Amino acid sequence: MRFIHTADWHLGKTLKNASMIDEQDYILNGEFLKIVDNEKVDAVIIAGDVYDRGIPPIDAINLFDEIINKLTERKIFVLCIAGNHDSAARLNFGSRLMSKAKFFLKTRPEKNPEPIILQDNFGEIYFSLIPFFEPIEIKEIFLSEENFSEQLTSEAASKIYVAETRKKIPAGKRSIAVAHLFAAGGITSDSERKFVGGVENVDTENFSAYNYTALGHLHKPQTMKKTNFIVRYSGSPLKYSFDEAKHDKGVTLVDIDGEGKIFFQHIKLNPRRNVKIVEGTLEELKKLPKTEDYIHANLTDTNYFLNAMENLRESAFPNILSLKFTNLSQVTANNSTAEKFSGNNSILNQFKEFFESKSGEKFTEEYEAAMKDFLKELDAERE
Repeated sequence: MRFIHTADWHLGKTLKNASMIDEQDYILNGEFLKIVDNEKVDAVIIAGDVYDRGIPPIDAINLFDEIINKLTERKIFVLCIAGNHDSAARLNFGSRLMSKAKFFLKTRPEKNPEPIILQDNFGEIYFSLIPFFEPIEIKEIFLSEENFSEQLTSEAASKIYVAETRKKIPAGKRSIAVAHLFAAGGITSDSERKFVGGVENVDTENFSAYNYTALGHLHKPQTMKKTNFIVRYSGSPLKYSFDEAKHDKGVTLVDIDGEGKIFFQHIKLNPRRNVKIVEGTLEELKKLPKTEDYIHANLTDTNYFLNAMENLRESAFPNILSLKFTNLSQVTANNSTAEKFSGNNSILNQFKEFFESKSGEKFTEEYEAAMKDFLKELDAERE
């Protein structure tokens, strides 16, 4: 059997308040479906975080519906779980009906988790769908106060539920796990929501009985275990923060043979607009070739420019989203400076000193007159 492992679509995501829905539409309807068709896959695994928030926008819901319909129209099995960003109740809507169309969805842990059984030329393959859960959910389902009065750890909760998923998988059968969690030793990114009391630091040895474990949550593609069993994050299809600028985004193509041996490869996805970090002085960056990519600029100027963002947007980077001056003197960390901005200094004097310390420019009489007018307007509004 051949399948694609993907995760962390985060439909409806914004990057520095810029909507990513058009980029998500481009990558899923274009690059992703092209791989599905070219590689002639039998199934697609989506390992959680379909949406970026519990109540997703309508265009995100419509995009997910469109992609699932296109996959099932191709007679491709889809196996999907809820992640920590998803609302289990909302994502679960219609799951029983959808299973008849080869779309299998699990959004909550269950008392007697049933595997999804698919067939290939060599027989059955058992898929365990393990959605994101809080340890308290596992405690309530499987443990009583009498036999477990202490707080359940994340590791213990995962071990309990993985053991439950194995109960209905016959010995010696090929099996795949799909889970959304933080595997111990994983490399994180800024755009991942940190769990509060959630499934963190889970030992990959919990999945040793599975031939392949398809994980979601971490946005960097990475393989956690490569010995007798494989545990892997496919990563997100797009870069969702600037610290992901150097990530090689894509999907994982997986083949499992009749003996259960796994062969996998990372297939790159090429976005319409990349996410990049550029560095240099304002004048240097203004001279760079124009690009539609999403940009964060690190400005190395020693002086501050109030209109730097506008200058860069008009010259080279129409989609610049943020910038930082990296070489300004750290005067605000100096004790003598802190003293100057305190005490009985007037607001005008404090602003003058702040302006000159940050910009390196002289606070001219013209600037002072404008600031006085502004302060008068504020006083008039208060009255």
